[in-house]
Amino acid sequence: MRTERNLTRLDRVFARLDREPERPAHIDVPKMSRHRVVLFTATLAFYLAIVWAVVITSWLVRLDWQVMFFRPYQQWSGIHWFVDYYVVLGQRGPTAVMVAAWLGWRSWRQHTLRPMLTLGASLLLLNITVGAAKLGMGRLGPHYATVIGSNEMGLGGDIFPSGHTANAVVTWGILAYLASTPRARRWLSAASAVTSLGVGMSTVYLGTHWLSDVLLGWAAGLLILLALPWCEPFIARAETWLFDLRDRWRARRGGTVPVPAPVQVAPVALKPRTAPAEDAPAPEREPVSSARSPRAPIHLAPGPHTARSERTPVTPVGSRRPPHPERQPRGGAAQPARPLTGG
Repeated sequence: MRTERNLTRLDRVFARLDREPERPAHIDVPKMSRHRVVLFTATLAFYLAIVWAVVITSWLVRLDWQVMFFRPYQQWSGIHWFVDYYVVLGQRGPTAVMVAAWLGWRSWRQHTLRPMLTLGASLLLLNITVGAAKLGMGRLGPHYATVIGSNEMGLGGDIFPSGHTANAVVTWGILAYLASTPRARRWLSAASAVTSLGVGMSTVYLGTHWLSDVLLGWAAGLLILLALPWCEPFIARAETWLFDLRDRWRARRGGTVPVPAPVQVAPVALKPRTAPAEDAPAPEREPVSSARSPRAPIHLAPGPHTARSERTPVTPVGSRRPPHPERQPRGGAAQPARPLTGG
């Protein structure tokens, strides 16, 4: 009796991928809707409020110092080894490699460069915005603080906002942004939010960032994700340009020259030919100079020329055909055969 093997979830996933060799048609590019504009405005206001609260050394700075003196890495030292590994999920190099590998496979599978271009655009915005804020505010971290209770701003530091937190929000949030179904987008959004929250709290636990650094890092990463629909037209143009460049390179490599478009020539109106008058003298024709160079004279070989039928047949040198002593030339008189003499 023959039994069929039950397909697992992984088998069904690969079977579905085998049926999708082209770009899925149901993927919608996110647009800058009114709801997204409201979220972007609220997040920007939260970002500016955190910066202002740190600049004026408000209660948020006092909370930063209280958490630093609490020293979470000493209070819960048993999880220190786990936090050391978990915080890697916010580092730029490892996370970018992992996410780029997944999105690169999706780009190859769906025959589109949008996932990779979107990741590149988001990381470019992250480097510009967060890097400029770090260098502009120059805040020192908890391990390098100089005056207790101060905001440590403008002292040449580079930890405000938290780069680990912002990178975790953008890198893992881009998976939710590029999800193909609403259900996958919801699940990936929740997973990326939990991951970025854990990365931010890990930096506070290790004492490498203030609590306000983490809050500003969350806001900075969320602003980039919310602003990505504004970059979609540029991403589409870049994808079209890259595909055109690839086609031209393939044509040049294959040796095929593109056929130029036919030149349209405007028709010329011809005037009707009028008969010359009877009394008018005929126009004299000018001598036409020949543009061709005179040919060299052909010299024939000296001696009398005989017809083909008068020539004596000659056996070519190296011919496999044996000589016939009784063979007579064409058109000639018969000649007596030569006597064969033995050697």
